[in-house]
Amino acid sequence: MKKKYGITYITPFILWTTLFFILPTTIIFIYSFLKKALYGGVDWQLSFKAYIDLFDISLLKIFLNTSFVAIVSTIITIFFAIPSAYYIARSNHKDKLIFFIIIPFWTNFLVRIYSWIAILGNNGLLNQILLKFGIIDDYLMFLYNNGSIITVMVYTYLPYAILPLFSTIEKFDFSLLEAARDLGATKRESIFKVFLPNIKTGIYTAMIFTFIPAFGNYAIPQLVGGINSMMIGNVISRELMITRNWPLASAISVFITIITVSGILIFMNKNDKKKKVVL
Repeated sequence: MKKKYGITYITPFILWTTLFFILPTTIIFIYSFLKKALYGGVDWQLSFKAYIDLFDISLLKIFLNTSFVAIVSTIITIFFAIPSAYYIARSNHKDKLIFFIIIPFWTNFLVRIYSWIAILGNNGLLNQILLKFGIIDDYLMFLYNNGSIITVMVYTYLPYAILPLFSTIEKFDFSLLEAARDLGATKRESIFKVFLPNIKTGIYTAMIFTFIPAFGNYAIPQLVGGINSMMIGNVISRELMITRNWPLASAISVFITIITVSGILIFMNKNDKKKKVVL
């Protein structure tokens, strides 16, 4: 008689999901509909003020800036990740190259950010090189703007984009490119009409792995961004730690969660449609 071990196998997953996703998300969702207490925290009275405050002009500007930075960072990251993953997939030294890609994960995240501050700062490496060669006469402000945030984000999330793209490209049948060339397609046409459509899954995954953490990032804009480059993650931190407006912080978090889940559902829907077409 066969024993049913299904419940045993799935129990750790259910516990993990409940404790670290469902329960915290439920608490945040409930807090977003409560009233801010006088001295911080929440007052257990139903209120929609937090969601009304989401439409404040200053907050909407931060949402727009956050979206702009996250989208541009994602586009640039994918732009560099595709040729990098392609080269690794075609290389005879795949293991070594993948090893180099994951090396940054061994270093503390904050240490890597501060290394960029040392490069982009007024007395940083980049300014010193430009001054030494006479390219500039005075220090340039590379830090504390959207450009520095995007630069550090691209550096940070590039490995997250390369790895899923490499996994997809490695399975691609490169003889299709040769066949396309034999049929009269140019290199550009074979790339855009044959190669890219066949690695869509990797591209979508790379986009999700880049856009979602970039949209909610707190540390990078806090350290290398200026006052005018505040992002939504910094607003959540401010509302929690300084103004102690927990309902507003929760409402913003719910909004980010909706964006995250929507992106994942769209990705899953595209994959399901692709599988149905194949079948």
